[in-house]
Amino acid sequence: MTTDLLLPGTTTMDAVTLHVADLPGMTDYYRDALGLEELPGDAARTAVDRGSPAVGRADTSVLGRGRDALVVLVHTPGLPAPAPGQAGLFHTALLFPDRAALADVVARAGQHPRSVFVGSADHLVSEAFYFTDPEGNGIELYRDRPRAQWSWHGGRVAMDSLPLDPQAFLRDHHVEQAPSTAEVGHVHLKVGDVPTARAFYVDALGFEVTAQWNGAIFVSAGGYHHHMAMNSWGSRGAGARAATLGLGQVSIVVPTTQDVDALAERLRHHDIPAQHDGRTLRFEDPWRSLLEVSAAT
Repeated sequence: MTTDLLLPGTTTMDAVTLHVADLPGMTDYYRDALGLEELPGDAARTAVDRGSPAVGRADTSVLGRGRDALVVLVHTPGLPAPAPGQAGLFHTALLFPDRAALADVVARAGQHPRSVFVGSADHLVSEAFYFTDPEGNGIELYRDRPRAQWSWHGGRVAMDSLPLDPQAFLRDHHVEQAPSTAEVGHVHLKVGDVPTARAFYVDALGFEVTAQWNGAIFVSAGGYHHHMAMNSWGSRGAGARAATLGLGQVSIVVPTTQDVDALAERLRHHDIPAQHDGRTLRFEDPWRSLLEVSAAT
């Protein structure tokens, strides 16, 4: 793919929006189990100012660290839980700066009575721990190894899922410390099939493939191991999503409004409907998962 058809190398992921049934309980969970802060009105508006209609509403909690929003929870009563096999969110992956910061949040999450620990893995490029929140949304807590330690072969990054002992990790790296910075490192979705996901996220949206194996595809901008991933492990053949609890929106940030304009033109070329207000572009993937791409400046 030529450079002008790619997302800018400084593209980043932004806050993930979730529709929830129990706003107080979910807010407490993300605060107490993951050490996030509920951002006050002005900070929340600044952090997710790139088009979120939920900011400032009484039925919404914006949680993050410092002034960085990571999760937006929107109380949406009456929606059912996602049906088994439905497309949607696999996990939101929160990236921490080092092993000590990761161990601190993993210990918090592991001790919380409403956490469900799913597993852990050494992915070669990163070390990761997986949980499920009280309403069934997947969470990955991870830290990256330095990029100089990543191995690339023919444009593909070497990743694996090797054993990672959580008790040994905590024993070696957990120390009491003040909360560190954190960011949404990547978002992993459930889709109906990988070829369709590739056509949308790579050919139309402009990510580059970094890995593809075992029914999943990993894509990024600027040589990161992955900003997004899509798998069909439990959702093969899924069609358009029903209105349910869970994933509300995946948010992506590009550097400038010119980058938003360029993406809008690519989407038109691929006959993908979108709402474009000049700074923010909102559109759905083939399974009706909502994406928002906004300009940082």
